[in-house]
Amino acid sequence: MTLIPTDLSASRISETLRDPFREIAASSRVIDLSVGIVVCIPCFRRPEHLRLTLDSLVNQRTPRSFAVVMVENDAHGRASAPVAAEYLAAGKLQGICLVEKRQGNCQAINAAFETAQALFPAATRFLMIDDDEIASPDWLELMVRTAEATGADIVGGPVLPVFDDDSRPWLARHPAFCPAYDYTGAVPLIYGCGNCLITRAAFDRLGSPAFDLNFNFLGGGDCDFFYRGRNAGMIFHWTAEAVIAESVPKSRTSISWIAKRSLRIGAINYRVQIKAAAGAVARARVFSQMLGRLPLSLFRSVRLLTSSKAIVAMHPVLVAVGSALAAFGFDPKPYKASKIGS
Repeated sequence: MTLIPTDLSASRISETLRDPFREIAASSRVIDLSVGIVVCIPCFRRPEHLRLTLDSLVNQRTPRSFAVVMVENDAHGRASAPVAAEYLAAGKLQGICLVEKRQGNCQAINAAFETAQALFPAATRFLMIDDDEIASPDWLELMVRTAEATGADIVGGPVLPVFDDDSRPWLARHPAFCPAYDYTGAVPLIYGCGNCLITRAAFDRLGSPAFDLNFNFLGGGDCDFFYRGRNAGMIFHWTAEAVIAESVPKSRTSISWIAKRSLRIGAINYRVQIKAAAGAVARARVFSQMLGRLPLSLFRSVRLLTSSKAIVAMHPVLVAVGSALAAFGFDPKPYKASKIGS
């Protein structure tokens, strides 16, 4: 065990960051540099929910030592940093909170993973949870145990929605909220990083930055990362028991938000696929496949109308339309937020 008192080693941590756009906001009194597991948490303007997220980590049922790296991505308001400092100063968790001054989804996640790898050289497994999520008590143990038992490069688990507006429970069946798989086992791919474990070896193979900054404000940097991992032959595993609950505010259950989310999924899918296409012929194939999905999506939506609500049934069409729009320059930026007070 290699312990460093952080009040005596701030310069060492700062040297580890090596980035003028990142600064330390808080750290625990002592950091164990020999930990093998780090939980990464990007944070943005949800301080009260961050408390719930951190409480769920404090209450993990595991004998394993782990650290946390929190990234405050609102360099102006910094509402999350004091919450992080509170938990670190009290010794409830060990690790650091840093401020990533460049705003955006991929910037924050890259800052978390890069700092975790640099500050904890012995760590081989890096998990991620968002600041609007709550981990079940056995989450970390199940995710790490799965990685150990299967040799998977990347492990995923379900993120189950908890709606503030409970009047439409059927929304849990919508693909925007429904987990990709309902079983434990090997899977071809996972699609989101809100509940994931990534090995150091996977990061090393795919290079830096892990999440392509071209997806910084659109989202989908995680989908692109996992897609590249699959193409590199990485092993994926799904652990259905390693549940995370996501708090979904009313603003994200409106018909307009859900429709825009479906369009954005389509845009992300197209951009991930076109990026991976090598050469003009491959890009033309992606484009023609996108066009072919438009009539097929109408057929799928008509079939779904017999058993699902209209907004669920319309998802295939909206995804196909989003892909088509992306091919002609559609570029939504849901992760580009304005400064507080501007």
